[in-house]
Amino acid sequence: MSENNNIALTSLEREYIIATQKGLPLVAKPYHAVAEQLNISVEQVLSMTKDLQERGIIRRVAAVPNHYKLGYQYNGMTVWDISDEHAEKFGQMVGNLPFVSHCYLRPRFLPKWNYNLFAMVHGKTPEEMHQLRSQIKELLKDVLVERNDDSSQNIPTQSNDMLTSTEILKKTGLRLKDKTA
Repeated sequence: MSENNNIALTSLEREYIIATQKGLPLVAKPYHAVAEQLNISVEQVLSMTKDLQERGIIRRVAAVPNHYKLGYQYNGMTVWDISDEHAEKFGQMVGNLPFVSHCYLRPRFLPKWNYNLFAMVHGKTPEEMHQLRSQIKELLKDVLVERNDDSSQNIPTQSNDMLTSTEILKKTGLRLKDKTA
């Protein structure tokens, strides 16, 4: 996991992020439009973009496809109970799978929640979702924790599960608030 750097933004950098966080304008010269909106030069916009990328504040500038429009109607957060000593190594391996869009290590909350690895997958059919989960399970088979059935502890005994989406309530990345609004 990346460390918390608590990087401070200048007021202009903050304005730039607020102006572009929902996407660049869909015009022939998007950086010109942003420059005009911020009342600065295109060169300043490009320089600021490069600087923010180098500082790790902007990860990338990219087109983001709508996976639902591409036929990926099913989403599942697979959750895994893997041994702590292998969690980082195998978490990276799962995260590198081409069909995994998000992958996180998180703490367990025993006795109710024993899962520590979370991996989001997307598919066109429920069958595809289960096939993707099976591929992850095959990769993790030697590091999955098998728990004894101890119903007095209320600890789930299965080493993995998949939480599927039923409805989108909100879907955005982090958004900075416009302090002037």
